[in-house]
Amino acid sequence: MADHKNTHARQCRHAAAFSCASFLAGAVLVAAGSSAIAQANQHGTQAETCEGDNGGITLSPGFCATIFADNLGHARHMVFAPNGALYVNTWSGRYYQNDTPPAGGFIVALKDNNGHGRAEVIKRFGDGVPKGSAGGTGIAFYKGGLYVEQNDKIIRYPLADSIEPKGSPQIILFGMPLTGDHPMHPFIIDAQGHMYVDLGSATNSCQVENRIMNSPGHVPCTELETRGGTWRYDADAKGQPFSSSERYATGLRNGEGFAFDSSGRLFVTQHGRDQLSQNWPKLFTAEQSAQLPAEEIVELENGADYGWPECYYDGIQKKLVLAPEYGGDGEKVGICAEKKGPIASLPGHWAPNDLLIYTGSAFPAAYQGGAFVAFHGSWNRAPEPQGGYNVVFQPLKDGKAAGDFIVFADGFAGAVKQPGQAAFRPSGLAMGPDGALYISEDVHGRIWRVTFHGTPSAKIAPAKASGVAAANSGEVDPPEGTHPDAGRTALASLAVPPGATKEQVALGDRIFHGEAEGGTCTGCHGSDAKGSPQAPSLVDGKWLHTDGTLQRITRTIIDGVAKPKNFSVPMPPLGGAPLTDSGVAAVAAYVWAISHPSGN
Repeated sequence: MADHKNTHARQCRHAAAFSCASFLAGAVLVAAGSSAIAQANQHGTQAETCEGDNGGITLSPGFCATIFADNLGHARHMVFAPNGALYVNTWSGRYYQNDTPPAGGFIVALKDNNGHGRAEVIKRFGDGVPKGSAGGTGIAFYKGGLYVEQNDKIIRYPLADSIEPKGSPQIILFGMPLTGDHPMHPFIIDAQGHMYVDLGSATNSCQVENRIMNSPGHVPCTELETRGGTWRYDADAKGQPFSSSERYATGLRNGEGFAFDSSGRLFVTQHGRDQLSQNWPKLFTAEQSAQLPAEEIVELENGADYGWPECYYDGIQKKLVLAPEYGGDGEKVGICAEKKGPIASLPGHWAPNDLLIYTGSAFPAAYQGGAFVAFHGSWNRAPEPQGGYNVVFQPLKDGKAAGDFIVFADGFAGAVKQPGQAAFRPSGLAMGPDGALYISEDVHGRIWRVTFHGTPSAKIAPAKASGVAAANSGEVDPPEGTHPDAGRTALASLAVPPGATKEQVALGDRIFHGEAEGGTCTGCHGSDAKGSPQAPSLVDGKWLHTDGTLQRITRTIIDGVAKPKNFSVPMPPLGGAPLTDSGVAAVAAYVWAISHPSGN
């Protein structure tokens, strides 16, 4: 820890590094903004009223949001440069069902020239699809250069007078793995040029058969040689090949969000493993699986082991416990006593995609030094309600949690919290030179700018109950309200497959939607069965693993799909649910019915 902590603490003596500006933003760049807040409130507490509708989201009291930019593509992480421009990396590929990204490069530069809180200048650059790029997640600024993840590489664009680079990029790192469940490579660079890169795991829990019921874990888990941890490289060096020898810390299944605090401590989020009950139904209930394991914020230290895949963090018992693939039963600790736990734990499966420790002073003192976490949203809590799709605030003090988290921004998902139906899914965070908080999302590519307009002495408080994050700003809600099952096919309109009954189709509908026999189908296929990044549509008549007959649908449910086509998440036998024979027949009849609207 000392090697990066001490050098990073000396960052303010290195004026060439923009990281210094980020940490001093509160003392230097935001002082005027804090003074303005004080002046605005010198006659009392300002009414908590914002112009417009906050871009369709709800926020903690005193905060307001505007739409800074929209429809940018699948926007991931962001960074501000000294020129005042916000740079965003965007992504494409199977996570987005291989849709067509916007024309041009995957990197977007945005700038607000008139100070009205919206980007008037939007420029795309870098390689696009014609040159073989799929974009990426990670992005950072260091020593006059913009560092960007692109496919298996991290490249550097020199920035001069223009917000767009004029020269060709340099390859800093190449050869990172792109296979498996987590092919993204977020990263962060400290003031000394240490570049910390996340290499997410290729599997869920290093099973012999990934995500398959009762499959044991590999011993040893050789995947850890090149995945499941943080690697460290030199941001000043060119042409570095990825290798196992540069591993900095291990046991991190998927650490997407990095952030430094003002003391130089480096933190990273961890996505906990999935499918405890689906893969180990004799050990865990569906309710336990929805809650466990917790998502984590850990302090990153050189040589540390955070437990994956042998261990996971139980947020109820407040300790690391042994994973079932390695002999665990939900209570055993074993070798997990030797692993390093988190400094804060958060609800299971919410998917923490980015982390920002607030170092500015434009927000009240209660928020300064604390952590904002962007949650992409769950798919693995079925049949329990899905969760996340929000931004939370976790108070910190001296590098540890200092109280419970609150939901700071909500309503991104809209009417349905499902991965395939959510209106927006938070994916990135950045702090502007004026201390404003920027939130990106990767469904449409919207960016919100969040500012504070309340009393500087305001305490931490949660956002109001979420409303609908409309797909288009300013769209009003229907007078009859919204309902999560709005897209659910009416049973009366469904045909009944030959040899089945209406009662079977009705029971299959209830199981599919998690209302009977612990059904988990909606977690991957969505409540409208139109698919998600995890699994295909069941209503478009396109079959990947069956011919659409009732017999073949039944067999697929019984056997599962160990190696799915076009998707990364295998389907366990029976979908990982404790289905009876009659339950299997009912689900098969329902899937046939929704996929054959004409009855043919």
